[in-house]
Amino acid sequence: MSTERFEAGLEMRKKVLGAEHVERSLAAVSDFSRPVQELVTEYCWGEIWTREGLDRRTRSLLNLAMLTTLNRGHEFAVHVRGAVANGVTESEIQEVLLQAAVYAGVPAALESFRIAERTLAELREQGVTIS
Repeated sequence: MSTERFEAGLEMRKKVLGAEHVERSLAAVSDFSRPVQELVTEYCWGEIWTREGLDRRTRSLLNLAMLTTLNRGHEFAVHVRGAVANGVTESEIQEVLLQAAVYAGVPAALESFRIAERTLAELREQGVTIS
């Protein structure tokens, strides 16, 4: 594991998902799941999310589309929160999900719409302003 890349990934992960969420996730890591958490932090967040080729907003929009396609509800909700933190608007989330409906399938998009609506409501209850 590259300590420098891991630290950069940890910093980026906290910027996008919130320090509290990341610290809670890492505190719950077992010996069994520690390797995958280290891999995600180092490579997903430290190697990919820190690249200059795309900004964080664009990466968030892409993740929403891909997670819808893969029908990964838990991760989708996490990345809705991250997308809002990265400045993605509610209407942009809707547009991504409509696009995904056509290319990935309506059932997957319907589920993501439900998750996004619930997650956005939770954020508003927490006092987060959503554009």
